[in-house]
Amino acid sequence: MLSKIKLHWQILIALLLAVSFGYFLPGWVQYISWMGVIFLRGLNMVVIPLVLSSIISGVASIGGGSSLGRIGFKTISFYVITSLIAILTGLFLVNLFQPGVGANLGTAETIQSLPAASNSVSDILMRTIPDNVFDAMAKGQILPVIFFAILFGFFITQIQPKKQEILTKFFDSIFEVMMKITMFIILFTPLGVFAIVSKEVARNSGSLGNIAGSLGIYMLTVMIALIVHAGITLPLAVKFIGKANPYQHFRNMATPLLTAFSTSSSNAALPLSMEAVEFEDGVSAKITSFTLPLGATINMNGTALYECVAVIFIAQAYGINLTAGQQAMVVLTALLAAIGSAGIPMAGLVMMTIVLTAVNLPLEGVGLILAVDRILDMSRTTVNVWGDTCAAVIIAKSEGEKLKV
Repeated sequence: MLSKIKLHWQILIALLLAVSFGYFLPGWVQYISWMGVIFLRGLNMVVIPLVLSSIISGVASIGGGSSLGRIGFKTISFYVITSLIAILTGLFLVNLFQPGVGANLGTAETIQSLPAASNSVSDILMRTIPDNVFDAMAKGQILPVIFFAILFGFFITQIQPKKQEILTKFFDSIFEVMMKITMFIILFTPLGVFAIVSKEVARNSGSLGNIAGSLGIYMLTVMIALIVHAGITLPLAVKFIGKANPYQHFRNMATPLLTAFSTSSSNAALPLSMEAVEFEDGVSAKITSFTLPLGATINMNGTALYECVAVIFIAQAYGINLTAGQQAMVVLTALLAAIGSAGIPMAGLVMMTIVLTAVNLPLEGVGLILAVDRILDMSRTTVNVWGDTCAAVIIAKSEGEKLKV
């Protein structure tokens, strides 16, 4: 426990030093940025084999179709409901503060470098089923890998007991090895965080004027909404639905949450989340290995909230009054787009084009929010990961597990 607290403090100190280093010595950032690249590559290296082995192992240990269906229904229901609550929180606050009214359209940045997103939510759902699972693994596409792993794990339970035992032990062993590698990479988290944050601070230091100006109210609206959801809604769910201690759970999640904030990547934080939830909270491996990889892909509370607020802000900035029906469309589309959003930096911006298209808003409006997106990306990713870990605790408690929180 002492070493874990020490690591938390190391990451926090690295964050504080990175802000000062990136702001006051931006020219030196190029000499330490390689540490961040190596750290992220290390985390991304373990994600696919960790997800594949953990879900197959978890589903196989859950047992038959009834147990899998029960846990799967609880997990997905929690993710959808909390995401919907997050969106409605953002919708209420953006209509209350109206940050886009009077916004300076001249501050818009170019969006030429933003990758194009599919304009069809059905395309996102279709891509869940891989035509080549090895190709999906090579490209780092988590959702198709999860789909294949769930099927593989389920049908392990349908074969002869002797073969079933061999396969289960095999994937259990792979999962244990991947967790050992993950815990080794975690040791370098402070160095990686320092390099990543220093680079971002140096790159974005020139946009402080925009942050303090017309985008200040917009940024404040998003942050308040994220704080309400992460600091009130989810802790209340942990307390009253999960019958657990949300404060102790939050303390246990310090390392993955700080990593999520620093990297803006749910996938990068996934190995650390799994380690913390299982060993700090005491959630069983079968629940951890099922809920967290699934959550890192489809449970985007913070992203869904952000997309709703951003789209309404863009409409307000262009002087377009969205009807109640159009705002309802924003809510629904933001929910579906967030589910299809990848757990990587800027994925929320890419998927926002779907929401904008749904209510006929100009895609160029994305340029209005680029100046502050990185800061908000760090914040919403932290909320995404926090929501995943809260779900793991609640699902474990609902299954009668005795936890440390």
